[in-house]
Amino acid sequence: MDGTTLIYGAVTLVLAVILSCYTVLVLLSPALVVPHEQDKKYRSRNTPNPTPLPSIHADPEVDLTVVVPAFNETQRMPTMLKSTLAYLASAASPAKTHEVLIVDDGSRDDTSDLAMTFAKENPGHEIRVVTLHRNLGKGGAVRHGMMHGRGKRLLMVDADGASRFEDVNLLWDAMDKFAEDASIAIGSRAHLVKTEAVVKRSVVRNVLMYGLHTILRVVGVGHIRDTQCGFKLFSRRAAQLIFPYQHLCTWIFDVEVLLLAKQLRVPVAEVPIEWHEVSGSKLNVLTDSLQMLRDLLILRANLVFGRWVAPPATTKQQIQ
Repeated sequence: MDGTTLIYGAVTLVLAVILSCYTVLVLLSPALVVPHEQDKKYRSRNTPNPTPLPSIHADPEVDLTVVVPAFNETQRMPTMLKSTLAYLASAASPAKTHEVLIVDDGSRDDTSDLAMTFAKENPGHEIRVVTLHRNLGKGGAVRHGMMHGRGKRLLMVDADGASRFEDVNLLWDAMDKFAEDASIAIGSRAHLVKTEAVVKRSVVRNVLMYGLHTILRVVGVGHIRDTQCGFKLFSRRAAQLIFPYQHLCTWIFDVEVLLLAKQLRVPVAEVPIEWHEVSGSKLNVLTDSLQMLRDLLILRANLVFGRWVAPPATTKQQIQ
């Protein structure tokens, strides 16, 4: 067997391996979520019957949309909503007009009914409730809310109330410093790593946290110290550019969002906020960590092959 034959055989083998890997990647990669007809509608105090949701590409109607992803949250969400609504009604709130968009992610309990009760009991606030026809995952619920918010700025906040809502002012001020229309300000718990808030967590959780940080540096978001904090503020322009192209609906969706922002050169401010752990987390440390690792590998591979990218847009018309 001569050298030419060996080279030909090696090249053929490499191409076969690449093709096989690409085929597996295509099969494992989730497609962009196509909303069910039920998902395109909301209810509120003034509109008890399902009403069509607006689009992120429409002109804004309020200063701030608060997107709350919720899955079986009848126990934890009331405390969070009370503090959120109280602060939004106060003079300290940076948003003069606002809406709260609660996205029930296919809950098996009375999360939607609870949200509607809050809407009826708080007529001074615009509370809209979307009930997804099936459980998509936290990332899917956040994406859906962002795709249908009416705010000039859109805040993602977890239903457990672990983040102090008053810190929205810190994110707001950080975003004000950007000259660009598209910008993001994210809450960060990185400053708490050596404090009791994190140290007292289980050894397994802390080991996984440090392991995740190592993997994230490989993936490409090592410049962000805390990608997973559930307290992120987006300008409307940033939401228009990013969320239509978000594929991942699982826990690690934040990483994809931040990578899309990096691709599009959307500036991100990481802001230290107050945070405390709240019991009742839906996160299964073992199975969800394995899922995160799988999704990170899928995410990285799709970026390498150029399959998951957000097209650049220089004018508003290009993204509508």
